Amino acid sequence: MKDKIKILVSGGDMRQIYCAGKLSAVYNTYVMGFSADSINEKNNLKQAVTDTNGFYDFVVLPVPPLDENGSIKAPFSDTEINPEEIRRLLKPDGVVFVGKYDKKLSDIFPEHEIIDYMKCEDLSLKNAIPTAEGAVEIALSELPVTLNGLDVLIVGMGRIGTSLAEILKGFGSNITVAVHNEKGSAKARMAGIRPVFTENMTTDYKLVFNTVPEMIFDNELLKHFSDDTLFIDLASKPGGIDFKSATILGKKVIWALGIPGKTAPVTSGEFIAETIAGIIEERGFYK
Repeated sequence: MKDKIKILVSGGDMRQIYCAGKLSAVYNTYVMGFSADSINEKNNLKQAVTDTNGFYDFVVLPVPPLDENGSIKAPFSDTEINPEEIRRLLKPDGVVFVGKYDKKLSDIFPEHEIIDYMKCEDLSLKNAIPTAEGAVEIALSELPVTLNGLDVLIVGMGRIGTSLAEILKGFGSNITVAVHNEKGSAKARMAGIRPVFTENMTTDYKLVFNTVPEMIFDNELLKHFSDDTLFIDLASKPGGIDFKSATILGKKVIWALGIPGKTAPVTSGEFIAETIAGIIEERGFYK
């Protein structure tokens, strides 16, 4: 039964190609929005069938799904992908999988179920590792000093913060984690890392990672940091750093969004595929 299910992976970066490749091992998978040279023949992928209405059981849209023009985000496509075209190709009871829900999608697919795969806890846990690895890679390329012995501040002890701390411990960094409550403090101590409450953190760090999507580093706090401190914001919008103030103050800030898709597209794409396949299985869509 599963090989009868037709899935359309439409648009996105290279992780969507690897997502489609992974899905194709189980489901009848097609792609749209990729040039021929971006598709590996070994992935056994087929270009989308577009001349039949209601052809696909599922469509997988990228992270994020829409570009600034309201089209499906497709950087590897020479033409725009109209989301209305995707709706035409989807079966009446078809399901839309999307990376980071956009409320415009409810207007485009008013009669279809929309599932945000990026909100799945399992995927968030898996993505924490490539995100942390990518963040450390950025730091290594931007800093003029080694991570060994460097004073590093991590804001937040969630999935990404925890992964970062473990990696940086291997480099021999002097790590402090800023947390909001006792739970975070206890978690840091259990990991062998010095905790400090956010309101009490000092500014004598050469490298700062923020993982909390709320304003932490405002103008007043930023001006107390050294000009050679590197800030890497890993939080989703709106981020945790006042970027306008940072620019005025001459602070070096990198807002590193979508790291897994940039530094580990194979792993990230396969994680997405595993999440989608798990949802299809759990929900019994194929029955």
